[in-house]
Amino acid sequence: MEIKLTACIVTYNNDIEKLKKAIRSFLNTNISVKLFIVDNSRFDALKTLVDIDLNNIIYIHNPTNPGFGAAHNLGIEKAKEYSSKYHIILNPDIYFSIGVNEEIIRYMETDPSVGLVMPKILYPNGENQFLCKLLPRPIDLIARRFFPKVKIFNRMIEKYELRDFNYDSIENIPYLSGCFMFCKTDVLSEIGGFDDRFFMYLEDTDLCRRIHLKYKTIFYPKVVVFHYFEKGSYRNYKLLKHHIKSAFNYFNKWGWFFDKERSEFNKNCAKGITNVK
Repeated sequence: MEIKLTACIVTYNNDIEKLKKAIRSFLNTNISVKLFIVDNSRFDALKTLVDIDLNNIIYIHNPTNPGFGAAHNLGIEKAKEYSSKYHIILNPDIYFSIGVNEEIIRYMETDPSVGLVMPKILYPNGENQFLCKLLPRPIDLIARRFFPKVKIFNRMIEKYELRDFNYDSIENIPYLSGCFMFCKTDVLSEIGGFDDRFFMYLEDTDLCRRIHLKYKTIFYPKVVVFHYFEKGSYRNYKLLKHHIKSAFNYFNKWGWFFDKERSEFNKNCAKGITNVK
């Protein structure tokens, strides 16, 4: 049977109830689907999740834990094996209603220049998450992580997170969050998937940027998904170290203070946004 849509959830000692909610959200469709759960946990206790749908869930235990992006690359390879047309990079703390997958596919099939789509992302209480961003400069990440309440940085953070944008119009954005990336499988194959030098954090920035080089990366607010968004590196020192290391990897790869492409992409994004407060 031809599989139209695949998705991958990478897990690591995740909340089982939230994970079940994410799985059921994806499977709640009439589209032909396969879900790959790549479990980076030390033990394979999550393999029982396959029982939710024996026909459409494939569990892969990966206890060496090579990182978020490298684990998702296993899912991308599986998607290629099943010749799926679309593939979702899906966080384990996401949930959404029936019809989201169908509407995004409908939209993507109207425009072959679109490589990636992210819907509107809300907190469970309905508040907006500002997950459309410009490509970061070092100062953007430093201010946002360490000085979010310092007044002199407020405007800079608002600009980086595109907070002047109403978040209710379709826009081509250079950096979309990795919590829900709805991609064309052949585009992921073309760009080589995630750069596995990023163990965790900024791997989505890098992936989105590489797709944006060749295709539109679209924020599509006509559908909504919900995200618990736990911000682990804000509470866990080990995760903070991963975040800092990834930032160094990112800027070493693309440029710290001189990044002509970043300037061009960000300028084009700011000019192209049509719906501003």
